[in-house]
Amino acid sequence: MKLRMMTAAAVLSLTFAGAAYADGKVTASLKTPVSAKTKIVAGGAVYTCEGDSCVAQTAPARAVTVAGCKALVKEVGELTAFSNSKRTLEGEDLAACNAVASN
Repeated sequence: MKLRMMTAAAVLSLTFAGAAYADGKVTASLKTPVSAKTKIVAGGAVYTCEGDSCVAQTAPARAVTVAGCKALVKEVGELTAFSNSKRTLEGEDLAACNAVASN
């Protein structure tokens, strides 16, 4: 029930966000694949995760930040890549993001 409410809130916020969601698709590669196709709300984006990837078709600018990455890692575990068309998290930023997976 909580997940449905969070998903509904995220979808509703996408309706009103307009220009704030101009950064487009966000892609995350997972270190450990998910067992089944699932939707996850993290970092202000709604991701569809299947196998070893999660994709948000639209996302706010803050989605591809260390904070946005941490929010997703808390849900799906460590990432091997995290990016959109404007930014890629790598090196120390990706390591800082993945550090929350063990917490």
